[in-house]
Amino acid sequence: MMGPRQEAQGSLFYEFSIEDHVPQDHLLRGIDRFVELSDIRRHLAPFYSSTGRPSVDPELMIRMLLIGYVMGIRSERRLCDEVHLNLAYRWFCRLDLTDPVPDHSTFSKNRHGRFRHSDLLRHLFETVVARCIEAGLASGQRFAADASLIQADANRQNSSPQRDWAPEKIIPDEAPRAVREYLDTLDDVAFGAASPVKPKFISHSDPASQWTGARGGPAYFAYSANYLIDTDNGVILDVEATRSIRQAEVGATRTMVDRVRERHDLNPERLIADTAYGSGPMLSWIVDQGIAPHIPVIEKSGRKDGTFERADFTFDAENDAYICPAGKELRQYRRAYTKPREPRPDKDGILRYRARKPDCDA
Repeated sequence: MMGPRQEAQGSLFYEFSIEDHVPQDHLLRGIDRFVELSDIRRHLAPFYSSTGRPSVDPELMIRMLLIGYVMGIRSERRLCDEVHLNLAYRWFCRLDLTDPVPDHSTFSKNRHGRFRHSDLLRHLFETVVARCIEAGLASGQRFAADASLIQADANRQNSSPQRDWAPEKIIPDEAPRAVREYLDTLDDVAFGAASPVKPKFISHSDPASQWTGARGGPAYFAYSANYLIDTDNGVILDVEATRSIRQAEVGATRTMVDRVRERHDLNPERLIADTAYGSGPMLSWIVDQGIAPHIPVIEKSGRKDGTFERADFTFDAENDAYICPAGKELRQYRRAYTKPREPRPDKDGILRYRARKPDCDA
């Protein structure tokens, strides 16, 4: 028998508990067990006025941002709508059915203002890392470093070639926030803005982003998110944003290793990275830090013109000479000194071994 038509009838009173409507195996329940935000207010206290209207709870905004990250919600406007509608999201944010959800503009103002100036997100990140170390998830003995490309929100059509770009003509007070931040990093070698590498195009709206074709397809504007990872359990120990050029990514690795040592007292035994990090200065720095590099050396000695390559020569350590495939010697000094000279690099820091002209004429 067909039942009666279901019609919604408003009740005068309701007994409702969000706790009972969130499944025990929901992803956010698993995350909530490890979220500890009790010291946010103490960290942000100097950045709030002692007068005026009460602000939105900063812990609520951080919990909402966590939902956006975990659930892949990139739009702050949509995030607010989803928290308003979804019972599990309300439960995670400690909101009751009648509690209002912050306006999306509140997030933008806090992220670009109070959160940025107080370095709150860095503080939260390092708090999580410290808890991972306490739980034994990161030993700090074996590190790996790498960078990921993050596409910038910048249009190719709104850009200028390098030859037409004149930052000295920009009036900072009239420039957008992204342009002002770019001007602040012009001398920052670690970020990559002061690199001698000149990009082909520079974005008007986001000049700090780098024009790159690193992925092999069409080029676009991007940043590099650099990660330092403890390989025991894949825990990210540090992160640093730079322009998408090799020099900046290498510099970011130094910054992260130094910062992890300072903040968490971790001194790695080994550092793993790809060939992009295998330059001489970088390898020298790693060894000076007492770290064993597991990094392929950047090798540019290959020849395609039929001449000898570096690998064709063998080093005679006893006589301090290189032997070419024809059996001839290459030495630093040809003159017979009364007192033998010690190996000494040239002005550019390179030890050069030279052959005799008659040996190579043939």
